[in-house]
Amino acid sequence: MATLGPGKITLWGIEVFVATAEERSISAAARRLGASPSAVSQQLTNLENAMGVELMVRNARPMRLTPAGEMFRHRAQSILNEAAQARAELTQKDMSALTRFRLGMIEDFEADVTPALLAQLGGELQNCQFLLETGASHVLYDQLDTRALDMIVAAEMGAPADWMEVHPILEDGFVVAAPKGAVDAGGNVRQQLQNLPFVQYTTRHLMGRLIGDHLARQRLRVEHRFELDSYHAILALVGQGAGWTILTPLALMRARRFADQLDVLELPFAPLSRTISLTARQGILQDMPGQVADALRPILQAAVIDPAVEAYPFIADVLRLR
Repeated sequence: MATLGPGKITLWGIEVFVATAEERSISAAARRLGASPSAVSQQLTNLENAMGVELMVRNARPMRLTPAGEMFRHRAQSILNEAAQARAELTQKDMSALTRFRLGMIEDFEADVTPALLAQLGGELQNCQFLLETGASHVLYDQLDTRALDMIVAAEMGAPADWMEVHPILEDGFVVAAPKGAVDAGGNVRQQLQNLPFVQYTTRHLMGRLIGDHLARQRLRVEHRFELDSYHAILALVGQGAGWTILTPLALMRARRFADQLDVLELPFAPLSRTISLTARQGILQDMPGQVADALRPILQAAVIDPAVEAYPFIADVLRLR
């Protein structure tokens, strides 16, 4: 879409302006919107021409808004909110009318769950364009906050903000993975683990911080030489005897090719779990977040929970639908 002439302003131009104002960079706004930097720059020029004022100081690094741009930013966001609300009202009773859906999913679901969900939604939303973003939970929350995504499925990160609509879908408890035969499950598991090196999931991510904080609360002192952000790399090291780790059943299912090299055990101290939830902006998509959460649960049961419990029966106590 383009500005239609003097005094004509498009919704796309406003969306481009808001994205650039939030990112403070044309290239970053282009990545967020899935457009080229030149297209973003042209939309900003069109909007400024239509408004008759300069909205941004483009040669500043980072870019900044002019006083007129700051004034317009608040109006612009209100316009986008109203447009989103209008789209939601139009699709409330008939999801098939939705034309664009931006979904964020944690990496844990990318192999089995996400394709099954998109295939189901694709069948229901025949005229909808899907944009999928896969990443760590904290990245997805940032994108939801900046309105780059409509809905995310991610691990909860504390109390929800006032603007969030949250649908818990999965309780994902943590377990121990140790080298095959390295730990006698009938003995003092905690002491045996404490005598082995620990392979740490990165503390740059929420899950790694949860694990580290929990170990500290248990007063369990562990030494680690490896801190990694890859389930596959961690479980490969554990399978080769480099140490033990704490991960979730979702992680085990993603790296199940290492299963024959591992013993999976309950935590030998207080339990730890995380909640995976579907989160959207409250009141924007009407019934759709609840409908997508309902669609996810049977997919999770079949693709994740049933195989995990079949492989490790005790996991039924720590991995369950919400």
